[in-house]
Amino acid sequence: MIDYRQHITIEPGKCGGKPCVRGLRITVYDVLDYLASGMSADDIVGDFPDLTRDDIQACLAYAADHERRLLAIPA
Repeated sequence: MIDYRQHITIEPGKCGGKPCVRGLRITVYDVLDYLASGMSADDIVGDFPDLTRDDIQACLAYAADHERRLLAIPA
């Protein structure tokens, strides 16, 4: 499993503090939206050459961890 913390950064002054890939202005949410719309990892890397397949995997790992943490918060 990939350690998303090596790929995902959060900077208050960049993209409104949303989690981004390696300090780029490409948010985790953008990558997830591309995947959800049917784009493959290869399609995304082709459109955004600054991204790697590991970056895309890191976005998925971040989303899974984020969801896991939300479920751990008592109602």
